[in-house]
Amino acid sequence: MGHRAIRNHCLSALAALAALLLPAQAQAWGFYAHTVTADIALENVRPETRSGIERLLRASPQLGTPECDLDTLQDASVWPDCLRGQYWRWGHTFAWHYQSEPITEEYDARKNCSGRNCVSAQVERNHRILADESLPANVRVEALAFLVHFIGDIHMPLHSGDHDDRGGNDRTADYGIVPGLNLHWIWDGPLAERAISEDPPIVRRYSAEERAQLAGGNAADWGRESWAISRGFIYPQVFGCDPCEGELPNEVALAQDLLDRSIPIARRRVLQAGLRMAEYLDTAFAPGPLPRRD
Repeated sequence: MGHRAIRNHCLSALAALAALLLPAQAQAWGFYAHTVTADIALENVRPETRSGIERLLRASPQLGTPECDLDTLQDASVWPDCLRGQYWRWGHTFAWHYQSEPITEEYDARKNCSGRNCVSAQVERNHRILADESLPANVRVEALAFLVHFIGDIHMPLHSGDHDDRGGNDRTADYGIVPGLNLHWIWDGPLAERAISEDPPIVRRYSAEERAQLAGGNAADWGRESWAISRGFIYPQVFGCDPCEGELPNEVALAQDLLDRSIPIARRRVLQAGLRMAEYLDTAFAPGPLPRRD
């Protein structure tokens, strides 16, 4: 086994072990993945947007969540997960983190979004709230945190693709030498962390040409992309069959070659989330009406 292969194997094991030790509130698309999307966004927004974000974050104490930091955009990217410890107050927001679309059916962004209680609808809703300067600062800073978090969530494929298993949460999966995880959590945590840690560094300023290739679209488009990755790659590659034909086993082991092929996909989704976040933040803090995205 070569030096790089040994290094990757060790990183996989360490990332998975670290994932097991993280508190539950930090386990939606990985604390690390969310904060990296915020880092990418900050590297690619206009200076005026960065200044606007800093000013707005000064209103965060008005939200009354002292146990959940909200001083930086990185904090904002994980703030909605921290709220899971206060179901009595924030439980109505928990369905906003995902949009389970059966991979055995055609994708429909509106079908599984009753009352707009799904991630694609909440991305667009909070974008509109953030952009409305007539609203109080505490309302807008809450929208900022939800927006950046949900843009991250919608880019994680298993927050959209589902096979009657809560996006892989009900499929026990071994990750390398670490047994007994589940498919959703592997993509949420250790796989995303390994993808982000690969060289070259993912956090940097991207050119206009690169942003044109990776950004763009709206929340419904991004959800469809995630669903397509689940339908066309994750489920068939993990289980070795067409997921639309017959039952799938509840337990599976992810081979190293599959993990290696999954890393570029996970890395691209983190990068797309960061660049699209920058785009949405720029339009929210720019003067004038929001551009149409439908």
